[in-house]
Amino acid sequence: MGRKSDGNNSGGMSSAFNLLFSLLIIYGLMSYFVYSLVHMKFVKPLPLDAPLHRFSEARAIQHIRVLAHDIPARQEGQPGLRQAADYIKSQLHLLQDRAGPDFRIEIEETSINGSFNMMFLGRSISLAYRNHTNVLMRISSAVSQEDDPAVLLNGHFDSPPSSPGAADCGSCVASMLEVARLIVDSGWVPNRPIIFLFNGAEELFMVGSHGFMKTHKWTKTIGAFINLEASGNGGPDFVCQSGPGSWPSLVYAQSALYPMGSSANQDVFGIVPGDTDYRIFANDHGNIPGLDIIYLIGGYYYHTTTDTVERLLPGSIQARGENVIRVVKAFTMSTKMRNAYDRESHLVDEGIEHERPIFFDYMSWFLIYYTRRQAMVLHSIPIAVFILVPFFLRLSHLGFWCSIAMFGDFIIGLIFHVTGIILAILVPIIFSIVRLLFVSYSMNWFGNPYLAYMMFVPPSIVGLLIPRFVWRSFPLCQDPSKVNSSAEVNYILAGYFIPDVIVAAVIGAVTSLSVGPLVPVIGNWLARSSIMQFLLHITVVTLALSSQLFPYSKDAPKRLVLQHTIQTDAGQIIDSTFDISVLDSNSLVFLFKHAPGIASELEIGPDFSLETADLSSRERWMAIYPLSSLFSRGIKVPAKSDAILKKYRYLPHLSSYKPPMISDVGSRRVYLEFSLGSLEEVWVAVLNITGPLSSWSFAENILPAPEVIGGGPPSYICRLSGAGQENWTFWLEANSSANLVIQVGVVDQYLVDEAAKIKSLFPDWVDVVSFSSYLSSYVF
Repeated sequence: MGRKSDGNNSGGMSSAFNLLFSLLIIYGLMSYFVYSLVHMKFVKPLPLDAPLHRFSEARAIQHIRVLAHDIPARQEGQPGLRQAADYIKSQLHLLQDRAGPDFRIEIEETSINGSFNMMFLGRSISLAYRNHTNVLMRISSAVSQEDDPAVLLNGHFDSPPSSPGAADCGSCVASMLEVARLIVDSGWVPNRPIIFLFNGAEELFMVGSHGFMKTHKWTKTIGAFINLEASGNGGPDFVCQSGPGSWPSLVYAQSALYPMGSSANQDVFGIVPGDTDYRIFANDHGNIPGLDIIYLIGGYYYHTTTDTVERLLPGSIQARGENVIRVVKAFTMSTKMRNAYDRESHLVDEGIEHERPIFFDYMSWFLIYYTRRQAMVLHSIPIAVFILVPFFLRLSHLGFWCSIAMFGDFIIGLIFHVTGIILAILVPIIFSIVRLLFVSYSMNWFGNPYLAYMMFVPPSIVGLLIPRFVWRSFPLCQDPSKVNSSAEVNYILAGYFIPDVIVAAVIGAVTSLSVGPLVPVIGNWLARSSIMQFLLHITVVTLALSSQLFPYSKDAPKRLVLQHTIQTDAGQIIDSTFDISVLDSNSLVFLFKHAPGIASELEIGPDFSLETADLSSRERWMAIYPLSSLFSRGIKVPAKSDAILKKYRYLPHLSSYKPPMISDVGSRRVYLEFSLGSLEEVWVAVLNITGPLSSWSFAENILPAPEVIGGGPPSYICRLSGAGQENWTFWLEANSSANLVIQVGVVDQYLVDEAAKIKSLFPDWVDVVSFSSYLSSYVF
């Protein structure tokens, strides 16, 4: 009997391993298929000589090369931004010249000015801007009317500091230019106008789209919009936001050639540290139905110097173009297109669904779409089946005690399955934390993303199987409520642990969703000690091997911010330092250990520690507030100041240009003039105002909610952007005689030779965003 039992156990063990390896092969093939899908392997880019009535990725890339490589920089304060606007206009005029008589093509360049309040990164700020450039083209039929509802296609041609912006958002501009060319060269005359907005100030917190919405005559005619964005170098061109209402996503579902999107993205979009022009058009300053379409793959290159043409994923722009032209045509032919005047009428709301629908694509082949009301039914059916089927299977034997026993079994099974899902997330998290306790740096998977799956999928499966293994180890008559662990592990997660914990949790959740439904069927075969030991051995070996790999590379760089901080008083420099900070969990200690050249230049020894270093306070990063909230702790080191005085004769300065005015009720209004001095490459300036402020001349005299910076008093923050020969003039009003304190920060993109040398010494696995920051403080 003993030998027979061993044989059965051996056979069962062999079957269990065969099943495990079969699952590995199946999921491996599925993963490869998904990888090919998200990297657009199934889309063939069309060449330069493609038919004129087809969208061509190669033709679009020609525009990207000009914008991202031939033009040196497209940031506010840089000459490249003006050159980009001129290039776009030249391409539009070429289209205008060869358009047939059936077309009416209007091209405009507008200079926008304005001010408004907004929430960004969870912070309340004001934005004041001037002289930003938007380029627009309106294509319509020769017989169209000025108030005909139009489709807006929006993309921005400015790029973030230090980035060539090939994907973000040169790819958007290039796609729009190719769509416009296709419309003209194919001879398709739209029955509704199409407005192309090439906006030049999205990276400055969407002021370009705000200026268009507040000042342009075409704003009131927009019936639908498509916003193009990029947070990576390609991949699925996902519909991440849609609305208001269900109409825009329905049009997309019915017309897109490669539908890609999910309504779930909109539910989590708010936690992403960023935003798009979609919020300006659809939410904050308009109620226009529209779509927010974004590249999601290749976040390594987002807002870095590596966002180049060579990094673009082949097929991505082709798929985007094919989708956009079809959706634009569908919008122009829709009977639900209304201009702003008609949308304000209650009569046009009849039959229009206002709730956001449920939609998701299946492998970009088609989009599954249904309303919220239908979702209540469709999502309830599986729950009903899950609850009722066990009772129907035992219907012939059903009695009172049998029903009670079955209900108990059902609850026990549900508890075990939910426990397995929870453990599928917790077990990889625990392994990630334990590993970090024994290694000197985190994020080993960053440059080798496949490692994350090898590190965290096996322990996630172990977590799924633990309840089944426990169930097999105890008699069935035992009360399952007594089988639990009273041990609780409490971890204080510092920033060092967070990225690995997040990745482990996400992979665990995905594993539980993809493998978890099979566990009730295959759990009895896999819930064996040998299987779980095998998975744990794989986990331990992979974690050990991964700890030997360097987390960064040129293709997956570490992000670092280098700020040359110049503190001034009365136009004189009183302090000059280099402030350095990083944007992930591996601190500057890690950086200087693996980049001895830069450590030597900064006179940082091998015993460097953040506990003993001269740390950079949050106030020193005020010029890029609130982006500074994303940085980890930084340091400051001394810098020379004479090079700045050789470059600039006058430094930024704030002064009063006329006497204050005191009202009968005791309020005091001060009139201020802000000069940028002789700075030439200013990106943005920030005012941080504390004291009894009751009103100001920004944002229609409406104050934003106060914020606290670096533990200081409540402050009102305003960002100023835009070129101009004249100084900024504004007024502040205080409701008492107490002082108003104004801290000023100015970001200039010029680097002195010393700063440029330091930047050049960083290894190629570090992507450096660098600028000069002028700080000063005033009391009025």
